[in-house]
Amino acid sequence: MDTELLRTFLEVTKTRHFGRAADNLFLTQSAVSFRIRQLESQLGNELFSRQRGNVHLTAAGERLQPYAEAILQTWGRAKQDVALSNSLNQQITIGASALFWEFDGISDWVSRIYRHVEGLALRLESVPRQSLAKQLLDKTIDVAITSEPPKIENLHVTRVRDFQLQLMASHPNCTLEQVMSKPLVYLDWGTRFSMEQSRITEMQKTPIMHTHSSRMAMEFLLSSDSVGYLPSPVVAQCVQEGRLHPVIDAPIMEQSLYLVWREDSEKLDMLEALLTVPFNQIIESL
Repeated sequence: MDTELLRTFLEVTKTRHFGRAADNLFLTQSAVSFRIRQLESQLGNELFSRQRGNVHLTAAGERLQPYAEAILQTWGRAKQDVALSNSLNQQITIGASALFWEFDGISDWVSRIYRHVEGLALRLESVPRQSLAKQLLDKTIDVAITSEPPKIENLHVTRVRDFQLQLMASHPNCTLEQVMSKPLVYLDWGTRFSMEQSRITEMQKTPIMHTHSSRMAMEFLLSSDSVGYLPSPVVAQCVQEGRLHPVIDAPIMEQSLYLVWREDSEKLDMLEALLTVPFNQIIESL
């Protein structure tokens, strides 16, 4: 299987347009069309329904998409592993949803890992929350950063950081009662958060924005008279500068971050070395 065929397939899937896919891949449109025809010939199925101004996946294309993404991700890891040198002799792939890569302090933690763990090369992947457990089990990633560790046997779970989700507003002295009249920004933080927010009567309304990005939610709050729950490691600087304000009397949701990996990982020594570079003072294996 030519991985460039899969890469082209995913680009057309993303853009829903052969011309735009060609521009993004620095190819001609005829080259993109030829690659897709090659892939369809190899698989024996049409992958796209081609109608004027409307390119969309067929049922076969939809089935191929997750496999294509996994193959390209695995191939990327393989190329990096093969290219490891004597000074960088082992690669660790860390997976986390985009929410956590936006946390203040995460980039500092990664930098400190490079300084303190010799021979380590890191690969950082943005992984949807619902895919973390699967990618750990099939070894697509070596370690996950998550606030909801999967309840699966033979996974090592270590709590590395505590934080809070706080209801924030762009104006000071906003009360929970006033929240009812303000637009709601909903940051999709997972099942536990959704259940806790559903218990707050003042929050039961259709959000004006629903997002998986803390930064997007924060920027919207800064530019509008709205409210929403945001993680303390993301909003700390804005609170300190007086640009965002906790809503008075609003419930605060306690959260934790965890590192999770397979107990039978062949990279166990390197994974355990990550714990010598703590996020903060908390290091507690569960």
